[in-house]
Amino acid sequence: MKRLAILWLLSILPRSSAAAALESAPVVAAPAGELRGASVGRLLVFKGIPYALPPTGPLRWTPPQPVPRFKGTLDATQFGFVCVQPKPRPGSIYSWELPPMSEDCLTLNVWAPAGAHEAPVFFWIHGGSLASGAGSDPLYDGAELAARGLVVVSINYRLGVLGYLAHPALSAESRLNVSGNYGLLDQIAALRWVNVNIAAFGGNPGNVTIAGESAGGLSVMYLMAAPEARGLFARAVAQSAYMISAPELRTATFGGAPAEPVGPWLGERLGARDLASLRSMDAQALTDGAVKAGFFPFFVIDGGVLARQIVEVFDRGEQARVPILAGFNQGEIRSLRMLLPPAVADAATYEKEIRSRYGDLADAFLALYPPTRIDESMLATTRDALYGWTAERLVASQTALGVPSFLYLFDHGYPAADSLDLHAFHASELPYVFGTARQTPPRWPAVPPTPAETQLSNAMLDYWASFSRSGSPRAAGQPAWPAYGTERAYMAFEDTPTPKSRLMPGMYELNEGVVCRRRARGGIPWGWNVGLASPPLPPEAACK
Repeated sequence: MKRLAILWLLSILPRSSAAAALESAPVVAAPAGELRGASVGRLLVFKGIPYALPPTGPLRWTPPQPVPRFKGTLDATQFGFVCVQPKPRPGSIYSWELPPMSEDCLTLNVWAPAGAHEAPVFFWIHGGSLASGAGSDPLYDGAELAARGLVVVSINYRLGVLGYLAHPALSAESRLNVSGNYGLLDQIAALRWVNVNIAAFGGNPGNVTIAGESAGGLSVMYLMAAPEARGLFARAVAQSAYMISAPELRTATFGGAPAEPVGPWLGERLGARDLASLRSMDAQALTDGAVKAGFFPFFVIDGGVLARQIVEVFDRGEQARVPILAGFNQGEIRSLRMLLPPAVADAATYEKEIRSRYGDLADAFLALYPPTRIDESMLATTRDALYGWTAERLVASQTALGVPSFLYLFDHGYPAADSLDLHAFHASELPYVFGTARQTPPRWPAVPPTPAETQLSNAMLDYWASFSRSGSPRAAGQPAWPAYGTERAYMAFEDTPTPKSRLMPGMYELNEGVVCRRRARGGIPWGWNVGLASPPLPPEAACK
């Protein structure tokens, strides 16, 4: 399948043209083997490069296995299969036409400037709730970033039940006696592949920035926490990450069930009562059945791959000591309203509910999220608990380690989005960061092709590229982006980039206090169970 397109092209071209096409195709000799890509303007593009063996059959739910050196010349002109995932939700602004899916999906893609040498590497991890998405999504086309001197890598990793199932029988197979983090191990394997091979494409393996949005930003945090990923990257970019509590392998903590018993439970629901039966199931049927049963993919605190809750890792200063660029969008929840609790009828009921749930923190809560506009307050409450608090906590934590780090708020709207009440919605910064406004999904509110939109995109491309190059985000003709520092500085991406300080005063402190109390008391998760969905908070003494 992989060679069909080029073979068809060669068959219809005159012989001399076919020979010229082959001769002009770039060939790279890497430690992994010889690869043939494509020249696109001043860039070299290589697609569908396997970085691990297909995790199929007995390799389903095992750590990724290295690929033997390629024999001959690998055709790297077509994207690989998308990892198995549910069909896109009809009507979603995020839905795009998925290419063919397969478990044989552990591939990566490279965009490199022609003649690059020791160029910074931008390693992109796609979002999708750890259940969907692909590195080949047109939103993530790396051409514009590569044109700014970066070698851009995008990856696939195992998703859903195939990437995050824990099971006692799987743990018994493991040298660490753990299971459940296969998607994260895939990401680490891809980083190792980059470390060994990216110099052949002109990249510097000592200057890798890991980056991602939503579940990709979540992955960035866990890579910062994972000992096996240490030393494989020099910087991090986390866009709309969320530092929620995670299941532990064998312990029920923070109100969550242990992860390991989920495997046998799911097997019972699917009529596959042992590991062999689960491994023999059709991958799509398994994935769809797990979704129907209510399986929720997430990283597992297993004591091996991941030692402890991510919030505790950062509290203890055990994360990678690398500069970070992190932020979130003003309208995150406008496109994610399924995360909101049911509304109440009136302001009096809203205030009563908040006071009963937040106790001595109720006044601070109501000052930030008042009852005068309940819908807007609910949107802001969940946004801040998931994304706002996380972004500032990441930047504050890295700053405390002595590494300059940078915070942003994307607060930019445009007519097609604002008319749908989707101002600065979740992921709306992506076309600006990648310069892919003409490549958005069919139902995505169309970004207008105006000079102002292009200028904002160029500024964000420059900032992200500069941070990846040197750890300091700069953009031609744009204001300097100050490090977070003691002034708690940030960059507001509105109609233009605008430096500001002290983002949403009181927001970070309130959410830090809520999480602190829940952690201290135990038995209460933290995530989107906030506002009208919050259980009564423990008293302040629980946090000391």
